[in-house]
Amino acid sequence: MWMKRFLFLIPFLALAFMGKGQTALDPAAMGIHSTQKGKFFIYWGWNRGFFTKSDMHFTGKDYDFTLEKVKARDRQSDFSANTYLNPKNLTIPQTNFRMGYFFKDHYALTFGFDHMKYVMVARQQVKIDGYIENSDTPYDKVYEHENFQINPSFLQYEHTDGLNYVNFELLRRNELFHWNYKETPIVAMNYGESIGAGFLMPRTDATLLRRERHNKFHVSGYGLSTSLSLNLTFLNHIFIQSELKGGFIHMPDVKTTASLDDKASQYFFFLQPNVSVGGVFRLHK
Repeated sequence: MWMKRFLFLIPFLALAFMGKGQTALDPAAMGIHSTQKGKFFIYWGWNRGFFTKSDMHFTGKDYDFTLEKVKARDRQSDFSANTYLNPKNLTIPQTNFRMGYFFKDHYALTFGFDHMKYVMVARQQVKIDGYIENSDTPYDKVYEHENFQINPSFLQYEHTDGLNYVNFELLRRNELFHWNYKETPIVAMNYGESIGAGFLMPRTDATLLRRERHNKFHVSGYGLSTSLSLNLTFLNHIFIQSELKGGFIHMPDVKTTASLDDKASQYFFFLQPNVSVGGVFRLHK
């Protein structure tokens, strides 16, 4: 865990350092502008996920009810080299992948996915409204906006394989400074802003009223997002990047059980700090 926290801080620490040393690294003296057009980049990284409370609406042949203001958290994997760096285990942690192309000097089109994990907090107290019948469980009842504890025997609900946000982004990137030693580029710092949109394809692990779960990948909704990033590029080809990303997710068609009649819907906002490592290459001038 300490390694990820350290990597996440690197660009921000470097920015603070450069603020103190700006007379020695005068952008005008160095020629702040470097051409981005024609470059291709790709990166892989890791994230934390934070989610607002969500109303979850469950419908099926014998039930129609809403759980109000349900809390959820992410599921962070403990740090180990085998978990985070072994190619066989790349999708076990919460991860990010992205690739992009600069079609203009400051603008790039990118494609990627954010592999977050969303876990409903068990045994929390919520409000429930609706009805359940013919379930052969103690939960058959008409509910009228009343207090309710979500026990595992009633519902277990998580997108842990995962809350997969597949999206396109428009990125604007500007260079803060770069430093060359003679003719050799050593380091450059960039900041970026992006807006994006895409679809959610979770593999939902849900057990509702003891019914057989669905547990297959399924396009369940859409997302909108925006981000801010700081990027340190070394030797013109290798970079470390910190990013703060947030957005809105709406999933009106979450598959919960093996029955085609059963589904859930929900929407919420998310916040995602992440750190990535990657490479950049020029495809043409």
